[in-house]
Amino acid sequence: MKYAPISQDDEGTREFTNRAAVSVECEVRQGTRPWKTTQLEDISPAGFKMTWLPGIQADTPLKIRIPGMQVLTAHIRWKKEGSVGCEFAELLHVAVFEHIARQAEG
Repeated sequence: MKYAPISQDDEGTREFTNRAAVSVECEVRQGTRPWKTTQLEDISPAGFKMTWLPGIQADTPLKIRIPGMQVLTAHIRWKKEGSVGCEFAELLHVAVFEHIARQAEG
C-alpha cells in the first residue's frame, strides 16, 4: 500500500500522516435530502476528496456512507475543478483508514 505524506500546515491545524488514492463509490447527503452517489477519490484519517455534486452547500455538514462502514459526518473545506475536499468531524482510526485503503486496492 502506497501513501503520500501530507505536511502539516503553518498554523498546526490537523496532522495529516497518510493519504491514499482510492476510487470508491459512496453515498452522501446533507440534512434530509436524498442520498446521492459520488466517487471518493482519495482519503486520509482526517478527510477525503470526492467528486462534486450539484446542490451541495459548503456551509452544511454532510453524511457519507462508505461501503462496509458506519455513516460518518464531514465538513466541506474546499471546492476545485469538479472535486470537493472534506474534513471528517472525527479523525478515522488508523485501522479504519487502512481498511478502506486496502478495500479500494481490490
